[in-house]
Amino acid sequence: MITSNGIKPQERAAVAALYWEAFGAKLGRVMHPPERALQFVETVLDGDHAICAHSRDGQLLGVAGFKTHKGALVGGTFKDLARAYGWLGASWRVCLLLLLERDTENERFLMDGIFVAADARGQGVGSTLLKAIITEAGRRGYSEVRLDVIDSNPRARALYERLGFVAKDTQDIGPLRHVFGFRSATTMVYAL
Repeated sequence: MITSNGIKPQERAAVAALYWEAFGAKLGRVMHPPERALQFVETVLDGDHAICAHSRDGQLLGVAGFKTHKGALVGGTFKDLARAYGWLGASWRVCLLLLLERDTENERFLMDGIFVAADARGQGVGSTLLKAIITEAGRRGYSEVRLDVIDSNPRARALYERLGFVAKDTQDIGPLRHVFGFRSATTMVYAL
């Protein structure tokens, strides 16, 4: 398995599809229909905030995104949303999406999503990507990596704990659970 920073131009659609497969259950009510969500995600993907895992023969296995003060793997602007959903559709969507927004901070490197192709799960791709995120954080001079994991994803939390991430804080999202399909998110930290 090979990891590398960035997204190959010819893989943008595949990365968007993997992203939607991983996060569509959480974002589906806000970002529906899936065709527009995929269009939006593919348009706003920022390869400068991605680490990809490929098999030796070049097959995309998974992606880990991170967020800095310069952007995120899946960011975009109101205008980007409006291109996909129209001005009215973008207006209410941006309000809900902002509720999920996580700020960057100077002390911790923020991992902002990890997703692995269904046929590659259980083969160490997630662990490899997390180790690459930890390496990237160290390369950038950070002493900690931060991520958030939702309560409806116990497999991801188990992976993070196995690699040394420690739970620090859990936030309940209250009535928004009906919109996003999860009840709480736990912030986890890895000390380099």
